[in-house]
Amino acid sequence: MLIAIISDTHDNLNAIQLVQDFCARAEIETLIHCGDLTDPGLVSYLDGVKVIYSTGNMDSSSERIRQALQALNPQNWAGSIYSGSVFGSQVACVHGNVHGQVEALAHSQKYDYVFHGHTHKRRDERFGKTRVINPGALGGKNSSPGSFCTLDLKTGNNSFYRVSNTTLWLSP
Repeated sequence: MLIAIISDTHDNLNAIQLVQDFCARAEIETLIHCGDLTDPGLVSYLDGVKVIYSTGNMDSSSERIRQALQALNPQNWAGSIYSGSVFGSQVACVHGNVHGQVEALAHSQKYDYVFHGHTHKRRDERFGKTRVINPGALGGKNSSPGSFCTLDLKTGNNSFYRVSNTTLWLSP
């Protein structure tokens, strides 16, 4: 099953819309957001997919984001650390701003995947059986163009995409 992983959107509405359109075309049903959406008003642009949302350090309205996500779809999840199964894979999702948290989750070997954001830098690394993925950032400083990731949980194949204000393309 193909999922999309995004992070650090920092109110970049154009990028969110491009990713949402991509998810609809690719028939992606689950989107993991690793935090820093910042504006709860942008949650409505995540409609049409199940969302797992990990609160970021710039999400001062995290409770309003959680409520908006729940109003869109009762199956959506929002909180600081997600730990559970997604299409049969054990995953954890955090923003990544708490020192040592990503590494502790990875080294626990309880997860197939640990997703995080915060650094605005793409990452795909393995720690034993656990794969750590940071999709990069869709918005914020030093994020032009932005990036996000798709992952096939059956095969483990992933793709990183670049996003500008009007276009999206596969990135090497």
